[in-house]
Amino acid sequence: MQQLNIGIFGFGCVGQGLYFAIKNSTGFTTTIKKIVVKNKDKERSIDANYFSFDKKDILEDEEINVVVELIDDADEAFNIVSTAIKKSKHVVTANKKMLGLHMEELLALKNKYNVSLLYEASACGSIPIIRTLEEYFDNEELECVSGIFNGTTNYILTKTINENISYHEALKNAQAKGFAETDPTSDVEGFDAMYKTIILSLHAFGVILKDVDLLRFGITTLHPNDILFAKENGYSIKLVPTIKKLADGKIAAYVLPKFVTAENHLSKVDNEFNGVLVEGLISGEQFFMGRGAGSHPTGAAVLSDISALSYGYAYDNKKMQQHNKPSFTNDVAIKVFVSSSNKNFLNKIILQNIQENVEAADYFYKIGEINVGDLKAILETDVRKEIFVVAI
Repeated sequence: MQQLNIGIFGFGCVGQGLYFAIKNSTGFTTTIKKIVVKNKDKERSIDANYFSFDKKDILEDEEINVVVELIDDADEAFNIVSTAIKKSKHVVTANKKMLGLHMEELLALKNKYNVSLLYEASACGSIPIIRTLEEYFDNEELECVSGIFNGTTNYILTKTINENISYHEALKNAQAKGFAETDPTSDVEGFDAMYKTIILSLHAFGVILKDVDLLRFGITTLHPNDILFAKENGYSIKLVPTIKKLADGKIAAYVLPKFVTAENHLSKVDNEFNGVLVEGLISGEQFFMGRGAGSHPTGAAVLSDISALSYGYAYDNKKMQQHNKPSFTNDVAIKVFVSSSNKNFLNKIILQNIQENVEAADYFYKIGEINVGDLKAILETDVRKEIFVVAI
């Protein structure tokens, strides 16, 4: 077992959770040499000697062999992580945006400098889904990976369905409980779920997706009548990223709200919890559930990666090395429910095989099929702000 001396960037929610996890771990010990933070005036709950305000105190300390990156700024995080790798330090990070935007560059760097880059905490909180895909399913062909990857939106949607409160009231509740940021855009517009989709696509199918290629739609335009429709038809509404292999062997991926039936495992995943469905060609469907956010669950996931480093663990990315590695496509038809308070905007969504087309005084919806690429193009216009789209 290798002795690890770690330097931590950031001491917010996850950083404090990691400190708690380290101090309460019974099977693993490590040395925290330094914690670099930004705010010099903020009171800290632990010994002030841990803290520094200069990143060189970690990056240029030769005794520190593991850098743990836990800050919010994705650009600065990339600078820290890339510099650490170039200095031959192993890296553990929870920054899903940084990974989603720079995955190809980071993989090239960690291979060049022969270090480990681990990030279990970047996707689905306490659920060990990355290592499960990387290790347990390393040789099994997968059909689909989908689920609830974002605890903030799941909390909001749970409250709208179960407690019959409005989207805006549910968002305020989420902010009050610390599940949503003051600016919740990354969560409620589906960016957070999209970055996690990019990460899981790599470990499930060996493909590196680009954020600009993915259909992404969040929950901000959810209307009370959408909630009523779901309840009347026995559905929950969940934000469900989907990554699936098509009949031609290509991979499709998108992030959309989805109507979920009571029989679906995801219907039981409420509040800030996450759930992941993995469908294997041989093993069939498996379901994973755990806390998707929070100081201690995420801190525990970070500690798991640090512990794995002590045994020399690294992602092998075996599926990236397959000769028949799949390519990505948006050329796939999906069934959707589309609604709007403005008929003119709804009419801009051209559906095929329409099953329902309902018009009321101030609410309109239709159900049919549309190509993912076509829907993505439409949602890149102002129509996005005037409609709600749900996969069925």
